[in-house]
Amino acid sequence: MKESVRRRLYSEQFKKEAVSLVTEYGYTIVQAAQVVDTREKNLQRWVKQQAQERNGECLDADERAELQRLRREIKTLRMEKEILKKASAFFAQEMK
Repeated sequence: MKESVRRRLYSEQFKKEAVSLVTEYGYTIVQAAQVVDTREKNLQRWVKQQAQERNGECLDADERAELQRLRREIKTLRMEKEILKKASAFFAQEMK
């Protein structure tokens, strides 16, 4: 029977500090991964992701949260607009 593999969850702060070992302090990915006790693949992905965020190629966590909020707001506004269109059509018909 295969044992279930538990994924470790890392905070954004932890990831930033781990990446800073590579980008600011000159550690290799292998060295930094050993220091912070994570897999090299994780650290490679975090370094790449932070580089993309700095270059504007992808959204950081704050931007993703704002995008989700704005999408919800747009959905609500569109729904309200449709309700107002129907109400104005109803009242226009009542005025005739």
